[in-house]
Amino acid sequence: MLESVYEEALAWELSEAGLRVERQKAVPILYKENVLATPLKLDLLLNGLVIVECKATSKYNDIFAAQCLTYLRLINLKLGIVVNFGERMVKDGFHRVVNGL
Repeated sequence: MLESVYEEALAWELSEAGLRVERQKAVPILYKENVLATPLKLDLLLNGLVIVECKATSKYNDIFAAQCLTYLRLINLKLGIVVNFGERMVKDGFHRVVNGL
């Protein structure tokens, strides 16, 4: 299935579990003290603290963690999780990303 389907289902489950979930949150990009017109969009932000990036690929790629780390740095957060729903077992698709700040 498409990443957006997994993202929507995960957002629903997390909301049902009592978490505050923001989907497709715009992340402004500051370049030389100017905010660029096109923001990045992260998949999910949980309770304003944890970024969740959803993927649906047959193989994990380190670029997913780099993407998540970029979001963490841009909004000054510490923890992100990349979830690859394309793995044979979803539990194997969880990858923690930590911003050392």
